[in-house]
Amino acid sequence: MTSKRKLLYVMGFLAALIVFYQFSAFSTGSYYSKSSHSKEASVIVTIRSSPRPRNRISTILNKIDLVEKVDIKGIVNDVGFNEEMSRKRKFGSLWNGTEYNRFTEDTHNVSASVEFSALSSPNTKDIMKFVVAEINRTIPSTKIEQVEELKAGFKDRDLEFSRKNESLMLERYVRKMRGATVTLSEMKSMLLNGPASSTSMKQKWSSARDRELVSASLRIKNAPVIRSFPDLHAPLFRNASVFKRSYELMTHLLKIYVYKEGEKPIFHEPRVRGIYAAEGWFMKLVEKSKQFVVRDPKKAHLFYLPFGSNSLRSTLHDHSMKDLERYLSGYVDIIKKKHRFWNRTNGADHFLVACHDWGLRITRTHMSNCIRALCNTNVARGFRIGKDVAVPVTYVRSGNEPTRDIGGKPPSERDILAFFAGQMHGYVRPLLLKYWENRSPDMKIFGPMKRDVEGKAVYREYMKSSKFCICAKGYGVHTPRVVESIFYECVPVIISDNYVPPFFEVLDWEAFAVFVLEKDIPNLRNILVSIPEERYFEMHLRVKMVQKHFIWHKVPDKYDLFHMILHSIWYSQVSQMTPS
Repeated sequence: MTSKRKLLYVMGFLAALIVFYQFSAFSTGSYYSKSSHSKEASVIVTIRSSPRPRNRISTILNKIDLVEKVDIKGIVNDVGFNEEMSRKRKFGSLWNGTEYNRFTEDTHNVSASVEFSALSSPNTKDIMKFVVAEINRTIPSTKIEQVEELKAGFKDRDLEFSRKNESLMLERYVRKMRGATVTLSEMKSMLLNGPASSTSMKQKWSSARDRELVSASLRIKNAPVIRSFPDLHAPLFRNASVFKRSYELMTHLLKIYVYKEGEKPIFHEPRVRGIYAAEGWFMKLVEKSKQFVVRDPKKAHLFYLPFGSNSLRSTLHDHSMKDLERYLSGYVDIIKKKHRFWNRTNGADHFLVACHDWGLRITRTHMSNCIRALCNTNVARGFRIGKDVAVPVTYVRSGNEPTRDIGGKPPSERDILAFFAGQMHGYVRPLLLKYWENRSPDMKIFGPMKRDVEGKAVYREYMKSSKFCICAKGYGVHTPRVVESIFYECVPVIISDNYVPPFFEVLDWEAFAVFVLEKDIPNLRNILVSIPEERYFEMHLRVKMVQKHFIWHKVPDKYDLFHMILHSIWYSQVSQMTPS
């Protein structure tokens, strides 16, 4: 017996022990009650693809976020050499599962068998079908040669899966996947209490600009109550009078210095299309602004670090997250050596705008004292309410027509209760489909749609025809569906624990959006139908009114998205200013 075969036998034995332990552990927990049955099913999917099976199989496994643990152990015969492959992925406790790959090579193609097995109730066979459908959806060119169902039906066990225990299990699953949670009410308290004292601005010396900011801060706090707002819809705001006073002071007072250091394409080269377009649009508009930008840094209240997190990630695509952190650290060192302004406040009057998912993490060390305008606003992972700024994810398809297709049907013509379609990223979206795909005729919950012109048109039409649009998190807490919902006048239903919505410091999101906890996905329809019709009409109107604050213009317009992002940065800074 070869040493490799022995190794495989040992690994198989260990995997069996792990599975046995997991089943034993469930019987001692509170997820189930004693006696009766549960369903178990398993399928083997045999796939033939070419020319590199590892990439194909890895993509499939990345897309199917279903089982608790994935252990892939096998011998890969690829391009003339053998390589042992071992990989583990972490999933939630909804599933007991094992998965293995068998790789063989012939002259032209490579076939691989993947076994999926799960203990669940009541729809195990449907879930097995979902796995196969997900493979077909994810990689259409993959040929599935065989789908063999090994076991199906009831199997004697001393476990019973009740609805109450299912709810408890789901809550624990979400908690395990998500980690710590901060409720919306807790976020409001954090906003009222202001940023921690360690993040407030402390200068080594004071300047005339600082005194201007202190004066502005006092004027904002003492803003007179305004009864009439001809150009604003007051119910959208926490305090419309404070926002209006702050915005007016910003437009009259704020001056920004843009550092010239940094080479293209990472610096000074805005990307204005795609899912991370917000950082590119802001960079483009602020760098050519004659109103806000000054050439003399001594006249500036704020200092802009003009890099694109998306450009950084794509340019250094072979590098790790740590490498990107070190790259930005090197840039900060250059700024420190060439200019004195960073050292005066340790970067507290500097700001950046980063929309890539990694933006939150690659700026957490050397740029942690800056004002970070981020799209990834996970408050449990380092986003600081009152200091950092929440930027919306805006999927801009055309730089020439950023407002194309905006609008939707009136409430009386919206006959769909709720709509969602998207890739099965993360753990929340598979749960959404598990509970609501094909369950109710007024709930249009789908997986990914076609990405061609026709598919995109169908997607937009669903949004324009739905009362509520589900904005379920993917891998990160942020999603472009929030802004898409606003564009198509569909009330956003945000299912993303720990997500801080855009402009949280000024907008009252509960006035025009619905927040549903991840653990409450099974109760989603009841939550939506319990909203009174009058309340829905009110929220729909407010979605239309808030629309103008989320639109890009080639020439910035009053209260538009450029000004809203800039105001949030300004507001963060003046909120930290206190009289000496």
